[in-house]
Amino acid sequence: MKAVRRLLRVLVTLAVLLGIAFALYAVLRNRPQDVPWTRLDLSEPIGAFTGRKLAGLAGHSGECRALLHAAGVRYTRLPAVRSGKRCGYDDAVRFQTGGAQTIDYSPARLGTSCPVAAGLAKWEWDVVQPAAQRLFGARVETIEHFGSYSCRRIYGRSAGDWSEHATANAVDIAAFRLSDGTRISVVKDWAKGGDKAAFLREVRTGGCKLFATVLSPDYNAAHRDHFHLDQASRGEMGWRVCR
Repeated sequence: MKAVRRLLRVLVTLAVLLGIAFALYAVLRNRPQDVPWTRLDLSEPIGAFTGRKLAGLAGHSGECRALLHAAGVRYTRLPAVRSGKRCGYDDAVRFQTGGAQTIDYSPARLGTSCPVAAGLAKWEWDVVQPAAQRLFGARVETIEHFGSYSCRRIYGRSAGDWSEHATANAVDIAAFRLSDGTRISVVKDWAKGGDKAAFLREVRTGGCKLFATVLSPDYNAAHRDHFHLDQASRGEMGWRVCR
């Protein structure tokens, strides 16, 4: 028993030392986004803890909206919605035209929780637009979606856990339209190969750095036609998923 305790103390000490070393390394490289306790800044490149900081904005709507404002994101705060004991939201926003956002959403009246909106903004700047420019020499003008808020359980079942959609803490992305007229669809292009499939996989994987849960056609048949992105603190299924 004493040997086990000594081993545990050694392991804890090593973990603390490694944490300190990692933090010092991040500070010396001038990358505060790689340190868990620094304040989130949407203007900084994606770091090791950016995704967790975005998910951690849940319940801190004022701080989240301040981050959007500081980053130049124009938005409208939506009125609170309540539907029963488990559905509704009080921190949702809708992007406005202009400002730091260059992508429109179709249908246009997409409202999401503020942490999801912050994740979408970073996804556009650091993942989606760079991938489109590199692969197609064009920019994404429109993202087509299946919506965010929906008062339902996971997969619409009559029992079981409630979906993150029930609190507008998720969004389902279906397709992308580029400035040259190209349309990239999850359902049509995921399995075809080529640049369109490469783009979809790149933006899916890049989203995993910014959202707690990212589900694609690789996950199951229910997601064959869209990406599910949410900011649950542990992911919609109870853990962090990127697939």
